[in-house]
Amino acid sequence: MTKNSVIDLRSDTVTKPTPEMRTAMANAEVGDDVFGDDPTVLRLEALAAEILGKEASLFVPTGTMGNSIAINVHTNPGDEILLDSESHSMCYEVAGPAIISSVQTRNYTSVRGIPDPEQIASQIKARSLHTPQTSLIVVENTHNRHGGAVIPLSVCREVREVTKARGVKLHLDGARLFNAAVAAGIPAADYAAQADSISFCLSKGLGCPVGSMLCGTREFVEDARRVRKMLGGGMRQVGILAAAGIYALENNIKRLAEDHANAQYLANLMADIPNIEFDKSKIYTNMIYFKIMMDESEFLSRLANEGVLTYPDGPRIIRFVTHLDVNRRDMEVAANALRRVTTN
Repeated sequence: MTKNSVIDLRSDTVTKPTPEMRTAMANAEVGDDVFGDDPTVLRLEALAAEILGKEASLFVPTGTMGNSIAINVHTNPGDEILLDSESHSMCYEVAGPAIISSVQTRNYTSVRGIPDPEQIASQIKARSLHTPQTSLIVVENTHNRHGGAVIPLSVCREVREVTKARGVKLHLDGARLFNAAVAAGIPAADYAAQADSISFCLSKGLGCPVGSMLCGTREFVEDARRVRKMLGGGMRQVGILAAAGIYALENNIKRLAEDHANAQYLANLMADIPNIEFDKSKIYTNMIYFKIMMDESEFLSRLANEGVLTYPDGPRIIRFVTHLDVNRRDMEVAANALRRVTTN
């Protein structure tokens, strides 16, 4: 069982650095990143760009900041951006597009997290006396609120063709991009090739304590560096954290398959538990969304008393997320605890 006999399934953000990652952090060579002379940050940025097949990348404190920077660089005040109605930038970034970049947001819908390229094409607007110009499309892969769904590469290519034809930029919110790549069995660079910019988190399934990467052309990254500074994201001897990112990219990508397998295993154990509802066909990567037949506050409290932490995502909607700090045995313990809470 996990440390202190608590199984934390709230998110893959709760992971702790492993001893090996901590050693890498302790031994990191550092400099001043704002002056551009932290060697470990430079190595991380070069590695991230190489893995995704992009010219350059930028180390940022959070995925939200990475998305906010990308939106700002790709747009002008008064523009419009299109994004999924259930996307992270729409639901969880505190109106950042409007506040930081002064852009209007308009939504497209998706089916199980998969966008319709034709719908996106039909919603792109040219600047006119009455309308803002659509300058950016944002796509999220994997899609959190659709249960960690993976957008097929073929769909990403179709969306990319739409943006090219209409002269619109495409930003990929790839907070869990490597989960998508591992689940699909293709290189993350294949997804990245379909976007002008990509953000991905180091602090989720890859197991780092802090940090995200923002990748694109050299010109884009230079512009992004200025916006990062404006938002207060200029960091100094941050090589200590960058070392964790290097370790994660070198060691923790392939192991994401274990998290996916544990989610499937837990879903199988949950299949006959009464008073919950979920669709096993919607277990795509490392998330399980399910509906409970009781008040969520009472449910969360009782499950916590059983030693299992989780997260509500709406009225009577609960999310389990597997990650590197939980194992197969923890899945069995969590399922048994869930059964006791829902039947007693």
